[in-house]
Amino acid sequence: MIRNVAREIAMHLSYELSFTDLTAEELVDARLRGDHFQELAPEYEVYGKLPGPSQREYIRRLVCGVSGHGYELDQYIEKYAVGWKFARIPLVAAAIMRVAMYEILYMPDIPNAAAINEAVELTKKYESGEVVRFVNGILGTFVRNEAGEAAKAAPAGGPAE
Repeated sequence: MIRNVAREIAMHLSYELSFTDLTAEELVDARLRGDHFQELAPEYEVYGKLPGPSQREYIRRLVCGVSGHGYELDQYIEKYAVGWKFARIPLVAAAIMRVAMYEILYMPDIPNAAAINEAVELTKKYESGEVVRFVNGILGTFVRNEAGEAAKAAPAGGPAE
């Protein structure tokens, strides 16, 4: 399984966090099981193969990170959503941006351009062209205004979690 598939699964789980009483850890444990993948595989290609250990860890890190930093990430989305009220932003688009912003801020091994590109590609798959442009604009502005500041403030080795 390649990272973009793991990222898409992490986005699905980050989206699902909005509708569940499970903790992020419980949700990841419940959803990264073979029976769950078999159930979803006919509808979603990304569930065709169960993630390996490194992909499971990547998914867990993203989902738990998005959960733990959700308020902060939503504040950034709201700050850069010029002309859009947060309530108007589709929940899938918000989940995609949360994942990308988390990668940008807290996963220095992921290049910012890769996080943005993958977010835009996911948005194209799930949302309209207007939302794709919106997500691309927010993430581009976010990186220009925030990611540089986070890198300057972070100790050597990248931002701390």
